[in-house]
Amino acid sequence: MFSEMDSNHTVAYYETLSCNLTAPGKGAMRIVQLFLMPGIFLAVLVLGVPLNIISLWVLSRRVAGSKRSTLFLHNLALADISWLMALPFLIQFHLSGMEWSLGIHFCKLIRMLYHNYFYLSIFFVTCVSVDRYLAIVHPVNSPVLLTRQRAITLCITVWVIAIVMSIPVAQLTYITDCQSDKKTVCSMYIFMSTSNQSLSYSLCCTCVGFLIPFSVLSYCYIRSVCQLRRRADPRLRRVACELGAVMVLFGLFYLPYHVSRNMAITMPSLAPDNPSAWEVADLVFCLEMCVCSFTSCTNPLFSCFLGRTHRRELWSTLTKLWKKHRVEPEHNEDRKTEESQIRINKATS
Repeated sequence: MFSEMDSNHTVAYYETLSCNLTAPGKGAMRIVQLFLMPGIFLAVLVLGVPLNIISLWVLSRRVAGSKRSTLFLHNLALADISWLMALPFLIQFHLSGMEWSLGIHFCKLIRMLYHNYFYLSIFFVTCVSVDRYLAIVHPVNSPVLLTRQRAITLCITVWVIAIVMSIPVAQLTYITDCQSDKKTVCSMYIFMSTSNQSLSYSLCCTCVGFLIPFSVLSYCYIRSVCQLRRRADPRLRRVACELGAVMVLFGLFYLPYHVSRNMAITMPSLAPDNPSAWEVADLVFCLEMCVCSFTSCTNPLFSCFLGRTHRRELWSTLTKLWKKHRVEPEHNEDRKTEESQIRINKATS
């Protein structure tokens, strides 16, 4: 338990975490919050919006919608777009020196959107992996085990679970008034001065939103590998490799994020007399937020790897867009040349 002095020290630390970033000792946090995070968020926005729009267009218009994987990927793209819609506000927030001027309710909404997208992405990637597993281990019964109607029900359930999981974020998100530099900061529940509520919530999300999906992914991959030992189908082996790649990327993106988040919450209790350790934990978590934001750019690439049809249609769309981009300037230049020649002919006639 904290003493009263320790408790006051903790409150003072978290109340000034995003305030006065020019103060001595806050150099690393200042660079991350004011430069690195908005820079990475901007790169994610520039890359993620066209990738997800193209992916959504291909999945909606060019690929047969009856496939379960198409349905899951369609929802994954919608989840990515919902997160990308929130990025401009976060970019403006960090570029303005952590000054939040849109009010407490919009602050809560933006934090909820991030949290909601994060677990929607995890759940739908897991759904796609389960679909691949059924194609390998239960190829005959797969259409019966996961019908299109069941897949639709599963998608609705995933959205409901993710939204319910994000509701507590609204309660735990708060506004910090910085007296030192007279600004208002939109803070996160991870940086609450009292960790009882935030730690319980974070651990619950870690179990439901990471450990369970990761266990499902691991089970699907192990069963698929065991099944392929008895079969010599190159196509199925490729699908198993896809499952393995998804599991590796899943662990690389989401395991460090959840560990760093829980460490950032618990560090004041683990090292009550060492505020520098708290700042290191907070810094690592902010870096992990940057890393995980790239999932909105990598998720559309699932369309390239889950079947030849997805890959062929996606690359066909990208090629046509590129050719159109290259041809239009040349066409405009030719038209300008023709118009100039016509004017010259009229002037000389």
